[in-house]
Amino acid sequence: MVQFTGKFTRVSAENYDEFLKALNVGFILRKAATASTPVMEITESDGNWSMKTSTSMKSMELKFKLGEPFEEETSDGRKCTTTVTMEGNKLITDQKAIKKGEKDVRAVREFFDDKLIISMTCDGVTSTQVYKRD
Repeated sequence: MVQFTGKFTRVSAENYDEFLKALNVGFILRKAATASTPVMEITESDGNWSMKTSTSMKSMELKFKLGEPFEEETSDGRKCTTTVTMEGNKLITDQKAIKKGEKDVRAVREFFDDKLIISMTCDGVTSTQVYKRD
């Protein structure tokens, strides 16, 4: 079984600006997001998971139990009901926007021995990011 926990640093991002546009993220926030080099740290203890993503500008932490919906305020300001599930070597995050007119996002984190590949989809636009395991 592949290791889910650990520290990962983003090394590439495809279609990220287009994905952020689909989410209605403004120009300045998009530029900051695409220029940053996030570090993601994933931990788990007794079924309690934490995904902390840090950049030089800010840090965000998600705390969850697999399969249990929770309320989240995303980095772009949406309030969502979010559920994280595990399928094989993947953690799948489904964000359902609470406010009418806001967007839903599905993020699939696929884990390998040396890296993590995240595919995020909103309104049919997908961004793929590669993080190397530190």
